[in-house]
Amino acid sequence: MMLAARLVLPLLALLLLAAHFYRADWLLPAAASAALTLLLAVPRPWAARTLQVALVLGAIEWLRTLAAFAAMRMAVGQPVLRLVVILGAVAAWVFQHRALRSRFRLA
Repeated sequence: MMLAARLVLPLLALLLLAAHFYRADWLLPAAASAALTLLLAVPRPWAARTLQVALVLGAIEWLRTLAAFAAMRMAVGQPVLRLVVILGAVAAWVFQHRALRSRFRLA
């Protein structure tokens, strides 16, 4: 049960990333992000490393988006704090918890 609860965050991150790409009309990255959720069911190190790379790249995309949106909002005099908090919270590290490292057989 605890393991399933810990897989929720990477699952949500991948689905949010897929929605982000879909909204930008980037259909191939959207489909790839959604398809990567299937790797959460593969308890192998290569699956975990693949997901980590995808999520790090996703975090970079979120940070790029954050910078672009913040610059646009600042240019028109709108507040940016809420935007920074919401998009900044999406960029997170995963697979560092002992139960997940054990499931994916990471050293």
